[in-house]
Amino acid sequence: MASYADVIIDIDHERVDRPFTYSVPDRLQRVIEPGTAVVVPFGKGDARKTAYVIGLKDDPGMEPDRIKAISGIDESGTSADGVLIKLAWWMKHSYGSTMIAALKTVLPAGKRVKPQVRKKVWLRAGRDEAVAMWREALAKKSQQSRARILEELLKNPDMGLPMELITGKLAVSASVVKTLADRGIVRIESSNTLRNPVALKHAPGEQVELSREQSDIVESIIADYESGIRKTYLIRGVTGSGKTEVYINCVRKMQERGLQSIVLIPEIALTWQTLMRFYTYFGDRVSVMNSTLSAGEKYDQFKRAKEGGIDVIIGPRSALFTPFPRLGLIIIDEEHESSYKSENMPRYHAREVAEQLAKLVPDGASVILGSATPSMESMYLAKSGVYGAFTLDSRHAGSGLPDATVADMRQELRAGNRSPFSRVLKEKIAKRLAAGEQTMLFINRRGLAGFMSCRACGHVFCCPHCDVSLSQHSGGRLICHYCGYEEPGPKVCPECGSSYVKGFKAGTEAMEKHAAMLFPGARILRMDADTTRTKGSYESILEAFSNGEADILIGTQMIVKGHDFPGVTLVGILAADMSLNTGDYRAAERTWELLVQAAGRAGRRDKPGEVVIQTYQPEHYAVRHAMTQDTESFYEEEMGYRRLAGYPPASHLLSVQIFDRDERGAEEYAGKLKDLFETELAGDRSVSIMGPAPAMIGRIADMYRYGVYLKAADREALVRLKDAAERQMSADRDAGRNLKTFIQFDFDPMRGF
Repeated sequence: MASYADVIIDIDHERVDRPFTYSVPDRLQRVIEPGTAVVVPFGKGDARKTAYVIGLKDDPGMEPDRIKAISGIDESGTSADGVLIKLAWWMKHSYGSTMIAALKTVLPAGKRVKPQVRKKVWLRAGRDEAVAMWREALAKKSQQSRARILEELLKNPDMGLPMELITGKLAVSASVVKTLADRGIVRIESSNTLRNPVALKHAPGEQVELSREQSDIVESIIADYESGIRKTYLIRGVTGSGKTEVYINCVRKMQERGLQSIVLIPEIALTWQTLMRFYTYFGDRVSVMNSTLSAGEKYDQFKRAKEGGIDVIIGPRSALFTPFPRLGLIIIDEEHESSYKSENMPRYHAREVAEQLAKLVPDGASVILGSATPSMESMYLAKSGVYGAFTLDSRHAGSGLPDATVADMRQELRAGNRSPFSRVLKEKIAKRLAAGEQTMLFINRRGLAGFMSCRACGHVFCCPHCDVSLSQHSGGRLICHYCGYEEPGPKVCPECGSSYVKGFKAGTEAMEKHAAMLFPGARILRMDADTTRTKGSYESILEAFSNGEADILIGTQMIVKGHDFPGVTLVGILAADMSLNTGDYRAAERTWELLVQAAGRAGRRDKPGEVVIQTYQPEHYAVRHAMTQDTESFYEEEMGYRRLAGYPPASHLLSVQIFDRDERGAEEYAGKLKDLFETELAGDRSVSIMGPAPAMIGRIADMYRYGVYLKAADREALVRLKDAAERQMSADRDAGRNLKTFIQFDFDPMRGF
């Protein structure tokens, strides 16, 4: 047995971002393992701190009498297995962060919670005694609840009644049950159960037969696995081509081999529909993990996974860290989505972490990436032969791609149409309403923020803590989307006193009002951040639209990501080109993805679809290729620009981000890091340095932001420079310098800083 353990203290600070060695008492020798949460004495005052064991050893590497002992197991924490500990180390090294931040990222549930207790009530008295009491209670008006419970128990004397049925359907209070128990008529049994957040109303339905090309993909992936090949596969399939059926059958093949699978989706809004598809095949062996779950539900899914109670977990990025003991497959649906990139340290990408996790698990795992609009990175790796590549060129059940029409909004304006709806879109919506078919209206709001200004003097209402305008929300509230600052909508301008203050807004709420005016008899649903704040709101809106309870669904990006609504035959894309104007090297890629994904919602199964793309730049290559859904042509044209500019995936990019509450402090430290990088490179021209420069938004939450940007073909060269910056920051901390400055790293950033 190892006598010493290396631990990481649960303090998110660079000064303690290293292992500390403790001795393992004899009583804990058999219970401590890598990943165990323990309590240790730390610092001069021996304060009790939570720590995580990252390794065990026999040689402490120092004098044993200088080593403190572990106090005990932290019963309020959870234990991660060795795979997740190794993954955390890899993430710290690859992305830059403290080790404790990496550990907190991979640990799926932070604290133990009280178990869910289920109670069951059984008949204890003999039948004759129970019948006599039932008759007595039935004859008394004040004892009708007692009569109801006794009647149900007498129907099935060998079966107990769940307490929730008694207090719910039978409307019998817990005090009545307790009285019967005290008199020896019934007995109450309590047992701990694991919470299950999947409460589906539908029973498993008919399974779909795969097409020949779908079957070929499944058989190829499973054949590789059987022969010991573990790799990443990219499935490029047009919208509606049946990628989900391929996922399901691959998961089923893994389940037959006793292996578990993780299915990642980009949005919580997709959970309901994806879960329904998988439930058809796997029933209660599938569960979910996302931010809408309670602490108890999250902890219990973690426990169910470790104990083998489920075979499939579905959820957004964080579901990747579900601790399956026999993980065989990781699926990332809509792999192009930017939500797979974390905005918090460590700034990891789920695709990269999934590939590393697949290497670390026992026996290895396969990774499947799927999208109708694959990311430039995945396409590049597939074309380079690093990824296995498959294509699904036709829609499932033989339905064709939607017919696309471009509405040039410049011509609409010249023709006197100042409505946000083009003439052709209004005409096509009216036809759908007359035919009893459904329409989706997608608003590309990226780059178009609603704001409020004074018409008299031009004053724009801005956040006092950030260099951005406040956005106008329902009820007139003004909100900062960066720091959360909020204030009521003004009635007069604070600069000139004018009452001519008005919001400029082209969001979902405004579009809903326009649609209601144009089509007064239409049933309209809106899906955006305001209408999906509460638990279950995503599901209720999507289910209502899927059931035909609305004619028009208006929403932002969350309505175009992977949803399949058979009744939708028309999709209108409003402000299609707004995301082209964000000053981001990925702007064209994002616009093309959004347009193709939105268009793909129209026309499924036996109903043909149409899409209307409203744009001020119909000649832009992202719009042109989206019209034809030509992935290859867009990829080649975009890669030409990426190679010319040295942007990912043609090269790698590291954004070193410097934050300080003093603007001069942020600028000076950015300059210091640039000098450090130049010294480290010593004339090596394989890495180029840009900056320092202020961030796109120079101040957020009173924190000033500067950046230094590094480009290199070799990612490890950037990692080495990241390490040098971390060492410099640590040395400055130890010397008491730059204590108010901190840095973050973002490899191949998904959006501008």
